[in-house]
Amino acid sequence: MTDYSEEQRNELEALESIYPDSFTVLSEKPTTFTITVTSEAGENDETVQTTLKFTYREKYPDETPLYEIVSQENLDDSDVTDIIKLLEQQAEENLGMVMIFTLVSAVQEKLNEIVDQIKTRREEEKKQKEREAEEEEKQRFHGTPVTIENFLNWKAKFDAELLEIKRKKMKEEEQAGKNKLSGKQLFEMDHNLDTSDIQFLEE
Repeated sequence: MTDYSEEQRNELEALESIYPDSFTVLSEKPTTFTITVTSEAGENDETVQTTLKFTYREKYPDETPLYEIVSQENLDDSDVTDIIKLLEQQAEENLGMVMIFTLVSAVQEKLNEIVDQIKTRREEEKKQKEREAEEEEKQRFHGTPVTIENFLNWKAKFDAELLEIKRKKMKEEEQAGKNKLSGKQLFEMDHNLDTSDIQFLEE
């Protein structure tokens, strides 16, 4: 017959020596304790942290321990849900063996992953902002991209403006020199002009 209390006692001693700074016994009947798990330092020495509370059931390790997250730092709700799922899965897989160390190690790995994800997420956000800034810069330099539609709109306006300028010019010319003839028109009207220069030369 399995001596559950013996196995539990041995595991507690082992846990106390493995996690001297983060292991705390809360009560002895039932045996309840917490272990604080901290990730490796991420960018800017940021860490994520969670405190796990375990309670031995009478027939542990043939029954899974009770576990919950009693506090956490820098974790999203989705991360907390993932950690709970991970604990469930690990507890089922290790049924029949003392498993607290395995559970804590799995959570430790998960926290390290989360720190990496935070770093990746920040880098992505930074790249996204840089891309947006570049796009804005391009827009500023390139203006509106030319499509057939907006080119035709522009051309119609441009032609209308050109026509308006020509009309104004013609009106001005008409008013300024209503009876003013061009050199060619004068020449055609007075045939003496074609000999006038020769007269000067002869003299």
